[in-house]
Amino acid sequence: MSEEDSAPAAEPPPPPRPPPPRWCGNTGATGFAGSTCTCARPGPARRRCSCTEAVRAARRGPTSPRSWTRSPPGRRLVLVDLPQYGDSDKPPIEGPLFGFHAAHVRGLLDTLGLARADFVCQSLGGGVALRLAADSPGSVGGLVITGSRPTARPAPEAGDARGPRLREDYYGGEGPTHAKMRRLIARYEWNDPAGIPEETVAERYRNSVDPGALALGTATEARGAAEDLGPDLARVTSPVLLLWGEHDAFAGLGYARHLLGLLADARLEVVPGTAHHPQEERPAEYAGRVAAFLASLPGREPHRGAHSPAAPSTPTAPSTPTVPSVPSASAAPIPGGN
Repeated sequence: MSEEDSAPAAEPPPPPRPPPPRWCGNTGATGFAGSTCTCARPGPARRRCSCTEAVRAARRGPTSPRSWTRSPPGRRLVLVDLPQYGDSDKPPIEGPLFGFHAAHVRGLLDTLGLARADFVCQSLGGGVALRLAADSPGSVGGLVITGSRPTARPAPEAGDARGPRLREDYYGGEGPTHAKMRRLIARYEWNDPAGIPEETVAERYRNSVDPGALALGTATEARGAAEDLGPDLARVTSPVLLLWGEHDAFAGLGYARHLLGLLADARLEVVPGTAHHPQEERPAEYAGRVAAFLASLPGREPHRGAHSPAAPSTPTAPSTPTVPSVPSASAAPIPGGN
């Protein structure tokens, strides 16, 4: 055998890196001087913009969905529609669920030139932000987490609603209907069914019958592999406010207390008389608690400006925008990741 024959075979070249996510980046004025609101979703810009819809909701008053997201002067607010949610593209997810979305959010921060941001997150968004905070602590300031289940333990309490089963019920039989959407929200997501805004039902139904959402339907395997962040939460050094609905059917107060014990710097506050969407059932109270928490973080000063009582604000440090990640508030018929 010649020397040439005995040489080790060359290693195959590494697979090409996937292209960075494309973000539409539509921007609108919030109604406050010097403030902007950016709609951020993977894929091309489309007719509707979450940013525009949120600003319109804020101007309608505090009972409108997402009204708490209106920002005060000089602040920047970024509304994120994660992949598979809202008007974002809906590709199948390969690999762990939270890690997939966290990589997209990391790409968003890079695209927007943001080294660090605060996050206000509900349901799936909370797990995504905690994954990002564990892996890239320097990019995450304060965290507000609502109704999220980032760990597999403790097991769901008796009677807890679970996402896959609700998807089967919603998409099964005669398929999605406006009436089924209202029943789902009333039974599992809202504490007072009489207070559900019709625009919330209509928007959620519209998103659930989007061609991409229908294609996903009950395809649980296309929504990403289950991921347990329990072992990773000790690496989260960001201050965390667990802002919980008193009657959350997806993640009860017992689960919230469990999370409290896993995080190094966290506190739990309960919004009474609410369920899985306290930011919609009691937007003024929710906004006030978020604002107080972010203003209390080291190096922060409360922003003093003219705030409309009908549209509560969520202030942050000027260089640290709040990035709400609330996919289930605008997209899926059930909270993603729960």
